Amino acid sequence: MGVRFLVLAVLSVALMVVDARFEVLKPARSQMSLVLMDAYWITDLPERLWQGVSSQFGSRTELVAENEKLKTENLLLQGRLQKLAALTEQNVRLRELLNSSALVNEKVEVAELIGVDPNPFTHRIIINKGERDGVVLGQPVLDARGLMGQVVELMPYTSRVLLLTDTTHSIPVQVNRNGLRAIASGTGNPERLELRHVADTADIKEGDLLVSSGLGQRFPAGYPVATVKEVIHDSGQPFAIVRAVPTAALNRSRYMLLVFSDGRTPEERANEAAQAQDADQHPGGAAFVPATVPKPAASLAPAPVAATPAPATATPATPAAKPATKTSAPAKHAVHPAVAKPPAASAAVAKPAATVPAATTQGRE
Repeated sequence: MGVRFLVLAVLSVALMVVDARFEVLKPARSQMSLVLMDAYWITDLPERLWQGVSSQFGSRTELVAENEKLKTENLLLQGRLQKLAALTEQNVRLRELLNSSALVNEKVEVAELIGVDPNPFTHRIIINKGERDGVVLGQPVLDARGLMGQVVELMPYTSRVLLLTDTTHSIPVQVNRNGLRAIASGTGNPERLELRHVADTADIKEGDLLVSSGLGQRFPAGYPVATVKEVIHDSGQPFAIVRAVPTAALNRSRYMLLVFSDGRTPEERANEAAQAQDADQHPGGAAFVPATVPKPAASLAPAPVAATPAPATATPATPAAKPATKTSAPAKHAVHPAVAKPPAASAAVAKPAATVPAATTQGRE
């Protein structure tokens, strides 16, 4: 019995070391997740039954009060929605003017929390969406309040999500008030983030909202990340100590969203927007080629021919400058028709050849 226990203990330790250091057991773990799906469902069954029973026996007064509260919130949200609709349309028009594609909303999918990592030193959760549902590594995860983390491990029907507060996680953020950029890192505390290497003179204060900056192309820009809770300035240190509280309910959210952001590069989006704009301007689809393009080549051809008689008039030079003044008027009339009528290039060449000897004989006489 003791030998059996020792062999099993050694085998367990070896399997743990291999699983931690290598990826040999990753396919086996993925297949075992299919078996554990039933265990997750069974362990979650009592809570779902309790929620169903409690919802059936809720008091009428609480339901009426909740109904009134929801009506009020709905009215406020409808007012905000009207304003957001106008801002969205304005944003679309500005993006069209900048010849870029308008990405108003990302595609999202709802996922449910089915497990939590029992290790107190790591902040990871398990959701019920996996590789078969189109989830990819590094995919952002958020709840109704802000960003929660990113997918770090894929299985066929489940995924592991690394939360923002894990000590190994960092995210580029910016202050929503003035655009100041920083890096928010996890501290191991589910209620705290820290901003690394923020200058002591930086314009940041308590209550500032931190949003994702989009740098690194991992998290989409503009989503809430945390709210600054404390800023400590030390005159002897070059950097300030900035602590923030995550906006997402990391310990309380049960349902979350998987964000499927646009994988195209900015150049591809700009090219597609330009092609769509050209298609709108030319519905026929044929390329517009102007008919006057080849004409300048024909009009420029006689220019060198008209310039060739000039050396012929210069060859009989040296006798005197006086005869040149007498023949200036005929020469001018001889060159003028060549410039005015480019098609008759041969006649223009023949005329100066005939007039040049006459001019020279008059000068000699």
